[in-house]
Amino acid sequence: MRVEIWSDIACPWCYVGKARFEKALAAFPHRDDVEVVHRSFELDPTRVKGDSGPVIPMLAKKYGMSEQQAQEAERNLGVNAASEGLDYLTEGRDHGNTFDMHRLLHFAKEQGRQDELIGLLYRANFADERSVFDDDERLVEIAVAAGLDAADARAVLADSDRYADDVRADEREAAELGANGVPFFVLDRKYGVSGAQPADVFAQALEQAWGSRSPLTTLADGDACGPDGCAVPQPGAGA
Repeated sequence: MRVEIWSDIACPWCYVGKARFEKALAAFPHRDDVEVVHRSFELDPTRVKGDSGPVIPMLAKKYGMSEQQAQEAERNLGVNAASEGLDYLTEGRDHGNTFDMHRLLHFAKEQGRQDELIGLLYRANFADERSVFDDDERLVEIAVAAGLDAADARAVLADSDRYADDVRADEREAAELGANGVPFFVLDRKYGVSGAQPADVFAQALEQAWGSRSPLTTLADGDACGPDGCAVPQPGAGA
């Protein structure tokens, strides 16, 4: 079974939602048969590289609240993160363009290190004081920590066209699926779960998706090999 997760590194609920989903997946009896793929979704695709700034004023402006209210919202998010065992800086964080991070995640997927990279990017953005925005060398350091080659990661970041089409394709697909916010979880292309739901909701979704898988319809049956050996050709049988 495949679970696809549309998310953005700038999304705090994606950070929390990943932890909740993983808690449910860890307890799922068929967890070894579940493939998790992370898909790209930019909360602000119009944001240009180099345009970064503090989170609190941005939240206040975006949601029409005071900076005091925005700070309280951040503290509440910190409480939610802590309940999942996650570190979260409620003051001093910044925000910016995440397109390069998504490109790097597509590269990491090819190398089998996507989940490691996205976890480290989340932590760097939400729990570390050093910014992840507009600093390619910072992203290279994180990529290396995820098990990627530094020179390869640096080459991806230096070429703005690499994996750009993959990012845009993910975003178009999210729109086609009706996802207008993240995190957005799609299970076997049959069920969708929106938001950072509690772990028990994810557990129910995994069970339902697993139980509703359609059995394979065999269109033809011929000689084959299995755990007990291979079929023995009979005299006169065709090759």
